[in-house]
Amino acid sequence: MSQSSWIRKMFEDGLRLKRELGDENVFDFSLGNPNIHIDTPDRFKELLAEVADDVALGVHAYMPNAGFPGTRKAIADYLSEEHSVKMHIDHVVMACGAGGALNVVLKTLLDPGDEVIIPAPYFVEYRFYIDNFDGIPRIVPTHEDFSLDVEAIAAAVTEKTKAVLINSPNNPTGKVYDEDSIRELAAALQEKDRRFGTDIYLISDEPYRDIIFDGIKVPSVFKAYAHSIIATSYSKNVSIPGERIGYVALNPRIGGAKTLMDGLVLSTRILGFVNAPAFMQRVIEKMQGVVVDTTIYQTKRDMLCEGLAAIGYRFDKPQGAFYLFPRSPIDDDVAFVQLLQQKNILTVPGSGFGRGGYFRIAYCVDDRTIANSMKGFEEAFNECQ
Repeated sequence: MSQSSWIRKMFEDGLRLKRELGDENVFDFSLGNPNIHIDTPDRFKELLAEVADDVALGVHAYMPNAGFPGTRKAIADYLSEEHSVKMHIDHVVMACGAGGALNVVLKTLLDPGDEVIIPAPYFVEYRFYIDNFDGIPRIVPTHEDFSLDVEAIAAAVTEKTKAVLINSPNNPTGKVYDEDSIRELAAALQEKDRRFGTDIYLISDEPYRDIIFDGIKVPSVFKAYAHSIIATSYSKNVSIPGERIGYVALNPRIGGAKTLMDGLVLSTRILGFVNAPAFMQRVIEKMQGVVVDTTIYQTKRDMLCEGLAAIGYRFDKPQGAFYLFPRSPIDDDVAFVQLLQQKNILTVPGSGFGRGGYFRIAYCVDDRTIANSMKGFEEAFNECQ
C-alpha cells in the first residue's frame, strides 16, 4: 500500500482541488481517463443502442468463461488480418480490460519465484500484478530515448525467467518499440530458450496499439516470436475505460496452446472475473477496427510539446498513446511534481514508473487545460533555474 499508484493519488488530489477551486482552475494531467474529454466513435453509440434494444431471454445469462464464441471469432478474424497469422477462437479469451487480461495471463504462467523482466519506464501496476502470483519483477532500463535495450534484457534472463512484459505504445513515454527492436528481442529470447531449455513468453500489453502518430506502425509480436501473448482492451482506442472490456490472444504458433487456454479460462474463473461483461462483448463483436479519431490526440500532443519546448523542457516527442514524459528540471521528480501541484497542475513523478528524474503528463484533456496550464508550467520551470 505504501508503494501504491502515484497516478490514483494525484487523481484523488485533483478531485479535492477541483471541489475547492473549481474545475477550470485545476489542470489535471494525472490519469489517462480519455472519455472525460474524448467522445466514443459514432459506431459505438449506434451499436450500444442496438444491443440494448435486444431484450430476448438469455442475453444476460452466463456464457462460456472464455467469452461468447461469436465475439471471440470476430476478434480472431480481425487479428488474423492485422498480424498476418491464422487465428482461431481457441486463441482468444475475453477479459475485464487489459489489467484483468494481464492478471489472468500471469496467474496462468507463473509459479512462485518465477521472474518477469520489465523494461523501464513501465506502467506502475505491473510490479503488483506480478507480486499477486508470487512472481519476481526484474526491472531493466531502456535506452536514453526509451527504446528497448535488448542487450540489457538478454543479460537479465536467467533459468528462472518466465516472461518479458512490454508495453508499446508505451505508458508513460509514448514510445513505440520499432520492428528491428522486436526482432532483436525475439532472437535474443530464442537463444535463451535454447540455452536454458525453457519457453520464455513475450507478453505484449497493447491497449494503445491504434493510437499512433506520424505514420508510425506498431510491429507484430506474433510475427516475430512464437511464444508471444497479447493482452489488450478497448478502453483507449474506443474511449471506454470504465466498461472494462478486453481480451487475451495467444500466438497460434505458441507451444502447448491447449494447456495455456485451459489455464486462462480457469484463471478467469478463480480470480473472480468469471467472464468478461456480456453486454460489452455483444457490442464489441460488431465493431472490430473501430477507433477514435487519433488526430485529436496528435493535435493535443503537438500543442503540449510546442508549449513546453518554448519554455525549455526537454523530452522525446511521443509516437503514440497520450502521454508525455519530460525530464524534470531538477533531479528530484517528486519535489518537482509537488511544485507543479502548487500551481494547480497535476502530473505524476517518473520514479513511480521506474525512471526517476522525469514526470508524466496525460494529455487526454480539454485543449483549454493544455493552453491555460502553460503559465504554471513556466513559473515552476523558472523557479528551478
